[in-house]
Formats: sequence, structure tokens, C-alpha cells
Amino acid sequence: MSSYKELLAQREKLEKQIEEAKSREYAEVLNEIKQKMADYGITLAELGGGRAAKGAVKAGRPRAGVAPKYRDPDSGSTWSGRGKPPRWIAGLDRDAFLIEK
Repeated sequence: MSSYKELLAQREKLEKQIEEAKSREYAEVLNEIKQKMADYGITLAELGGGRAAKGAVKAGRPRAGVAPKYRDPDSGSTWSGRGKPPRWIAGLDRDAFLIEK
């Protein structure tokens, strides 16, 4: 039976071997991925991970805008009635700002 110190030494040796094998395989896999991305014209945005470029459109279902329900007669600003109310309508009677259809 091995002693505690011998087992710790074996573990340390194995951990070094694991790290070396991982770093070797990592480089190979990374090069393989880069090559396949180049061959097929795959972009990072298509993979859905990492940082997307500024202005990139998120994948998912398209969302339609909500029609405005209220209008400020002074500035012409509109509000859909969703979310936090803007200052020009906060605390006031909203019926006075309704957009006629």
C-alpha cells in the first residue's frame, strides 16, 4: 500500500501530465476549428458565443414595434403606454394625451 506522501506525489505528477496533454490538444483543436470556420465561411456571430461585433443583430424572433398610444401636444413625443411613463405624462390624466384613431 502506498503512503499518503507517495500518493500526493503521484497526483502532482499526473496533474502536470494532464495539463501538458490539455495544452497540446487545445492548440490542435483550436487550429482545426479556425480552419473549418475559414473553409465554410462561419463567423463568430453565427456561433452565438463570445463577443459580437458592435451593431450586430441578435438572433431570435423579430419583434414588432408597439404603436404609440399617447402623444405630448407640446413636443410631439409619443409613448406606447408600456414601461415607465415619461415625465410629460407622469402623474397626469392620460386620457387627455390619447391619440385619436
